[in-house]
Amino acid sequence: MTYRNGVFVMDTREERIGQVIDSIGTRVQLREPGGGQEWEVPFSALRLATRDEREVIGLWPQMIRPMTGCAECPELAAALREAQAGDDKLKKSRALVAQRGHWRLEHGL
Repeated sequence: MTYRNGVFVMDTREERIGQVIDSIGTRVQLREPGGGQEWEVPFSALRLATRDEREVIGLWPQMIRPMTGCAECPELAAALREAQAGDDKLKKSRALVAQRGHWRLEHGL
């Protein structure tokens, strides 16, 4: 398994989050989030960063707010709230993906 460029991973040797910028053989090159110092890590010392780990350093939005003037944003936000109130993980996931996909495609965020 390899990590694609841009994904955030945890360097388990240093308990430090980095963004994958390249891989060469069994080593992966990481960069500090936001464009800081770069370093190399053996692939075996990496794992995906969790949502909580990304949230702590500001890499995961706490809440996506509807865009003013967009008819679709409030509908997607309502669908997400409804899904989050239930126990269906697949429904929650689909609602979140729909909302974020809309934001990326329609609002460039």
